Amino acid sequence: MLASFIAFITSCLITVLVVRYKYKHESLTSDFDFDGPQKFHTVAVPRVGGLGVFVGVLVSALARLTQDFDSGLILLEVVFCGFTAYMVGTLEDLTKKVSPKVRIIGCFISALTAYLILGTQVKSIDILWIEPIFSIPIIVALLSCFMIVGLTNAYNIIDGFNGLVCMVAIITLSAIAYVAFRNNDSAIVFVGVALIGGIFGFFVWNYPRGLIFLGDGGAYFIGFSIGVISILLTVRNPNVSPWFAFLINIYPIFETLFSIWRKKFIKKMSPSMPDGVHLHMLIYGRIAKWVNPKSKNSYFSSNARTSPFLWFLSSLAVFPAVIFWNNTLFLQIAGLVFCLSYVYLYRSIVKFKIQWLIKV
Repeated sequence: MLASFIAFITSCLITVLVVRYKYKHESLTSDFDFDGPQKFHTVAVPRVGGLGVFVGVLVSALARLTQDFDSGLILLEVVFCGFTAYMVGTLEDLTKKVSPKVRIIGCFISALTAYLILGTQVKSIDILWIEPIFSIPIIVALLSCFMIVGLTNAYNIIDGFNGLVCMVAIITLSAIAYVAFRNNDSAIVFVGVALIGGIFGFFVWNYPRGLIFLGDGGAYFIGFSIGVISILLTVRNPNVSPWFAFLINIYPIFETLFSIWRKKFIKKMSPSMPDGVHLHMLIYGRIAKWVNPKSKNSYFSSNARTSPFLWFLSSLAVFPAVIFWNNTLFLQIAGLVFCLSYVYLYRSIVKFKIQWLIKV
């Protein structure tokens, strides 16, 4: 727990300093765009909250080297590998001029570095007719990098409301740490709790008021780190089904895949273009306000009331994954049920099939 505490304290202090002195740097770090389809804030807010998370986790890794070198080195390597993804996202936060293609390349470089240094190789997905492709090294490398890049971007896509990404990440990391503990993998337990500490240090200033935003850099770093240790858990512990890694991350993964399909085939637009009808945005517009429609309390606004719905949705996949972490068939069925439920929920909200939505 010392690792988590160090990461928390460091992240918390850096984040509060960024918030306290935002008047000195807001022309560079704050988001003044209030009109975009994915903008729900009304005042300029710093977008560099990922700094606290990144530095907090880095300090925790360095401190751990003096206690247990092996586990400290793994976390330090995760931070090193994720640096490119974090920086390319932070450059976008500061300049607003980094194209999606450049950011994808930056994330791919981080994923490839993790593949080479940490050995994040997806060696199997427990589907008999697909297994032969995992004997081809280049396919394994590309598929492994693709999965990490996909999750890295998926966390950025769901980063729309105060506290949403942070708590989804904390729930997921808690599941990873628990299953690692069950398999006596103390190094992955350490990495998981250190990341939780770093994220929570930012979370206390982001939720519910939204005093600071995670930014692309922070979302990329969190998504990348979770992608890397999800794969590492299954590589280091063959008893853990690869579908465990899929199910604990299914909310951001399916949100991304569904959004790509919806934009490309329904709206006939580029999947890289932002729009205002992601699931979390629909919940904000049609459900979160229902909780207390007459409230004018800015402390717990509709923005803040949106996130708990998605935390609950994510938990519906994570909790059964934790219980049946070595049961591939159950995990596959649970993943299918989640995807079908997601689509049903999305259509119901869009078409106002949930009756009490009409009263919002």
